Amino acid sequence: MDNRRDVKEFLTSRRAKVTPEQVGLPHGGTRRVKGLRRSEVATLAGMSVEYYSKLERGDLAGASASVLGAIARALLLDDAERAHLFDLARIADGTSAIERPARRRSRPNAVRPGLQHLLDAVTEGPAFIVNGRMDIQATNDLARAFYADLLANPDNRANLARFAFLDPAAHAFYADWDSTASITVAMLRTEAGRDPHDRDLHDLIGELSTRSTEFATRWGAHDVRHHGTGAKHFHHPVVGDLDLTYEVLALVSEPGLTVTIYTAEPASPSSEALGLLASWAATAQPAHDAPVSTARPATGRRRTRRSR
Repeated sequence: MDNRRDVKEFLTSRRAKVTPEQVGLPHGGTRRVKGLRRSEVATLAGMSVEYYSKLERGDLAGASASVLGAIARALLLDDAERAHLFDLARIADGTSAIERPARRRSRPNAVRPGLQHLLDAVTEGPAFIVNGRMDIQATNDLARAFYADLLANPDNRANLARFAFLDPAAHAFYADWDSTASITVAMLRTEAGRDPHDRDLHDLIGELSTRSTEFATRWGAHDVRHHGTGAKHFHHPVVGDLDLTYEVLALVSEPGLTVTIYTAEPASPSSEALGLLASWAATAQPAHDAPVSTARPATGRRRTRRSR
């Protein structure tokens, strides 16, 4: 697979983010390029300018782990960016399929019963399983209620990225939509580096790039991210504001699938709101064995705020 354009744009964008001062180099007066020069990266990485320029033009085939590591250090890459660089090199070598375990081509609701039981055992927070394309594969009842607007719109196809960029309801649901949008794109960019042969992922990226300028702009930044833990703020259409922390757990037995669990601080207003949402889920939501994309029933009076 020819990924030279991705390599070139990734390395160029990372080089532009590093200032000479960050790596202990003199500023050198007026600069015609943003960030470091190629010659400076080559010096920091301990290689010739000609060789680094060849790599930055997109030709990573044959680059050793030590060379890639040196470039990662010179460009101050974080863990996610470093892993992405190695993924790009594996693709260039044509070895990604050999060195990585086969990734599950999962369909919605294709999880094992044991995994559904795991989700159902989580009763105090939304818990759900997604694949690398951010398709929701399964939920507990609270997650189904939590993502009621997402799942109510069949155009979203139970996909978190489509919801974020193509559904107007997302701007009200995510209190910090800009941050969520950037994280979403970075996660898809990371997945594209890990699994470049996923046709469904390519189709999703093409769809979002065509239909959303917000997505296309962020995609061009070549940012990547490991999504493991953090905090997010939501405005739920039924119970209002929620401040939640999350943990993302990889499923060793199902490569490519992860479990995400949201929780609230005990005895906090968000915890009380989750309790109300659980009560609503118990009376208003369909059973978890119904299709994930089942439309949300009417809920009566709703608390809303103006979308951004």
